[in-house]
Amino acid sequence: MTTHLESTAAQSAPGLAQGRAPSLRKKIAAITIGNGLEFFDFAIYTYFATVLGKLFFPAASPFTQLLLSLATFGVGFVVRPIGGIVIGSYADRHGRKAAMTLTLWLMAAGSAMFVVTPTYAQIGMAAPLLLILGRLVQGFAVGGEVGASTSMLLEYANANNRGLFASWQLFSQAFSTLLGSLVGLALTASLSHDQLLAWGWRVPFLIGMALIPLGTYIRKHLDETHEAAPARRAERSPVAEVLTEHRRALVLGILMTAGATSSNYISLHYLTNYGVGVLKLSLSSGLWASFVAGGLQMALAAVAGMASDRWGRKRVVTIARVGLLVSIVPAFAWLTAAPDAVRLLVVAAVLTAPTVFISVTTVTMITEVFPRRIRATGLAIVYGLGVSVFGGFAQFIATWLIGVTGSRLAPAGYVIVISLISLIAALKSRDMAGQPLD
Repeated sequence: MTTHLESTAAQSAPGLAQGRAPSLRKKIAAITIGNGLEFFDFAIYTYFATVLGKLFFPAASPFTQLLLSLATFGVGFVVRPIGGIVIGSYADRHGRKAAMTLTLWLMAAGSAMFVVTPTYAQIGMAAPLLLILGRLVQGFAVGGEVGASTSMLLEYANANNRGLFASWQLFSQAFSTLLGSLVGLALTASLSHDQLLAWGWRVPFLIGMALIPLGTYIRKHLDETHEAAPARRAERSPVAEVLTEHRRALVLGILMTAGATSSNYISLHYLTNYGVGVLKLSLSSGLWASFVAGGLQMALAAVAGMASDRWGRKRVVTIARVGLLVSIVPAFAWLTAAPDAVRLLVVAAVLTAPTVFISVTTVTMITEVFPRRIRATGLAIVYGLGVSVFGGFAQFIATWLIGVTGSRLAPAGYVIVISLISLIAALKSRDMAGQPLD
């Protein structure tokens, strides 16, 4: 794989001189690590949702506490489209590197609010409001990060390995899941329940905030892959072009993202809270499930990318989507029949495997359909809108459906409905594997 990466540099993005080919691995690593550190800050909230519910929504029942905490998690996704439009447009006008640096520091600001915000017992209703504000800042940052970083990854690639290069976006998100679950496991193992409630839950956010300067330093020496033409900037904004000339790609991309992100957040993040809040398993059991899911996604991300490069995007995403549709109900039924930590780990693995292939292929397909001059904006808008409802609120919707229907299989039904819509959208989209991009 190393040779494959290095052989790409000479024919890839503008500004990458042939003499720099051996450093391509470092550039991919810089994007991946920086993205992973940023997603760590955003994702760590999930693992402590039950704890945050007790501290910031104490008047509610345990089930409602979890529901409100997950709703606050989802609030961060509401502003993703706005972040995508603002920062994505900035990336298309001023370059990917500047945009990615901006998003890192916005994420640090959001994490800082979690570190210093008092609980409900200390300042009353102001506490959950500040919690929501922190999530809004984080959501704005992530909304812009995905478009800029994924565009840069694809612009380092050639026509035959764009799936592989795009897979590092999902690898980095899995890295954040793995890192977050490890931090959570370390805290639950070393602290008492009272210590975790008193101050331990703040530690992951402090770690995430402290890691942002590292991400900035790592990305410092990246070569820019996109120089927007000054004349183009004066003519028309990237946002206007996406909304007027690429409406079909926009709609299909949002529907594809809805399926990929709903299954991704259910398998990688929701199972932790499902295990703790619904099945009444220990927090450590839920964190181990996230650890397994994150590790499996890291292991399979590049495999998924190479598979889509070799056999085409539509074929891979169709097979993976059918695999998920066939397995999700039996998996949840088996888990709920006799809930325990081992079954939770197995289900996490079963759901994550097809989800990785779906997610990697989807993000590649969406990025490829937009021309370079508006690529970051197009992807950011598609991803932001698709994730904001179907991904960000997936955990809330799944938990709410359980409360409404009384069935612990309800999350599987949600994924099935969105997956079917997403599959139809994917089949109607363009498959550009192996084709040159604008």
